[in-house]
Amino acid sequence: MDSRLNAFLERADAVLARLEPLLPATRPDIDWQQCLAARWHREGRGGYLQPLQVSLDLDLSDLIGVDNQREQLARNTRQFVDGLPANHALLWGARGTGKSSLVRALLAEHAGAGLRLIEIERDHLADLPRVVEQIAGVAQRFVLFCDDLSFEAGEGDYRVLKSVLDGSLERAPENVLLYATSNRRHLVPEKQSDNEHWQMVDGELHPNEAVEDKIALSDRFGLWLSFYPFTQEHFLAVVRHWVGVLAKSAGLEWEWSEDLEKLAIRWALGRGNRNGRCAYQFARQWVGLALLEQGK
Repeated sequence: MDSRLNAFLERADAVLARLEPLLPATRPDIDWQQCLAARWHREGRGGYLQPLQVSLDLDLSDLIGVDNQREQLARNTRQFVDGLPANHALLWGARGTGKSSLVRALLAEHAGAGLRLIEIERDHLADLPRVVEQIAGVAQRFVLFCDDLSFEAGEGDYRVLKSVLDGSLERAPENVLLYATSNRRHLVPEKQSDNEHWQMVDGELHPNEAVEDKIALSDRFGLWLSFYPFTQEHFLAVVRHWVGVLAKSAGLEWEWSEDLEKLAIRWALGRGNRNGRCAYQFARQWVGLALLEQGK
């Protein structure tokens, strides 16, 4: 009897050893006192929040030339952190103009007051109710952040987001808010054919159902903030700021000059855009090269 039992236990151990790598890992509970940000990962029919290591070195003052947008979102976030009514926010406009950076800077500004950030991909927005379930009742206040939110023609996922915004989030605990960035104001491509069936009713112009359906998604966000392409003056101001920040941290002495300005403009022309991301990349390249030459 003992030999048969031992043989069975040995076989069971062998089976478990083969199955164990296929089983999902045990996910420890997140300590939101210490963890400032997390990312939602879908796994099978469920998912989990993965803690992220984030740096808080980006300050609101680093965002140059978007004062109005910065102040509006900062005010909305202060309301939220203080437990006051606040709106879901849609930041839309040209790429590289500071939309995502503004959200990260607000985390750095309010992390000490209990603000936390959870990143969620567009394709996982249907999981928002599960995310909300995991943070319901937690003392901290959470911004659910979806970067580069948009939907292609023919996709029906935007209707899922509409229902989520109307349902799960607006009835969610008061410690949950959604911030999203997009290159499109209405999140869904607008076709010329969508505008062919507008109607005049009692002197008022009414869009057709297709247009109404697409506009309705953006209407779920109470705060819209628009970000526009940089002028050359704006671009150079951002370049000057970041060169100063990076040079100061590296102990590099420098001064603004016409030659430096021409190099920055040439850098932007070579990339076909003028935005904050391009300005920061130029500043890193120029400061790094200056330090390299100084070392020689």
